Amino acid sequence: MKKIVTLGEIMLRLSVNNSEKLFQADQLTMHYGGAEANVAVSLSNFGHDVYFVSKIPENPLGIAVERQMKANSVHTDYLMKGGERLGTYYLEIGVGQRSSQVTYDRKYSSFSMLRTEEINLDEVFSGVELFHVSGITPALSQNLKELTLLALKKAKEKGILTSFDFNYRAKLWSQQEAAETIKELLPFVDICSCGELDAVYILGMDQADHSLPREEKLRYYYSKLIEMYPNIRYIGSTFRNIISASTNTLQGNYFTEGELYQSKVFQIDHIVDRVGGGDAFAAGILYGILENMPSEELIAFATAASALKHTVHGDYNVFSVDEVVTFANNGAGKIVR
Repeated sequence: MKKIVTLGEIMLRLSVNNSEKLFQADQLTMHYGGAEANVAVSLSNFGHDVYFVSKIPENPLGIAVERQMKANSVHTDYLMKGGERLGTYYLEIGVGQRSSQVTYDRKYSSFSMLRTEEINLDEVFSGVELFHVSGITPALSQNLKELTLLALKKAKEKGILTSFDFNYRAKLWSQQEAAETIKELLPFVDICSCGELDAVYILGMDQADHSLPREEKLRYYYSKLIEMYPNIRYIGSTFRNIISASTNTLQGNYFTEGELYQSKVFQIDHIVDRVGGGDAFAAGILYGILENMPSEELIAFATAASALKHTVHGDYNVFSVDEVVTFANNGAGKIVR
């Protein structure tokens, strides 16, 4: 069991039912989640000792968040209290060829107002082996940009493995803002979740030759990323083909020591809830690295974890290591007796 820290915002999610548009809805379903919180829950379910660093209001929603984390065996020692509100987002679930839509209501949330001096990073990072954060956190405020950079630097000073997921959200900041910030962060990152579009539009790489197969394009981008930031040791991403809102294919990619490893292609039919699928994949990558899995086994595990997440409601991946391994080995639709 390894000690892990994640830093980020957890929000209240309000989802419309069935195929309604948000403006039609007269009932909403509540869940809680956020990129780093989702990774924390996954890694806890995988058997690690996980601490979630965040800030929540002292009201019934804050109490619910704390109970959610504890119910998933995530430590709340560094879940600070204060501020006025819990960030909220509304999810309009896509149907057929209509995409899902997210509406944020998170300005001036307790977490977005968090100040660097409120956190004792030396205490937080004591005995820690892995620190994970995503690009959503620095997108929320200038203070959080500074905190994210400081936390990554402090983790590296202490010899902690660091993980950063680009997780670009156009509704939170521009590509230029993201590029300026992320380029400052990457020199302190060991594990990076980065896709083709991130490489081109955030890091400004020249586009790969369009005639190349997709995996060769990815090799090109990842090789360039390592040239730019030789400290990065592991890179992960997925290829997703959207047939409809309820049917996707998913293939995982993992790049390390100059080699690209790919999972089989998972056909995901009758998607229950896609939100959190990327976080489940990121957590699977992190688990595989911490457990020194062979690269082929690691990418199979991470992609299977993401595929399974699509089958449950809410932002969290609730499956154990054994369940993910069984799914990866048995394939879809079989009865496990």
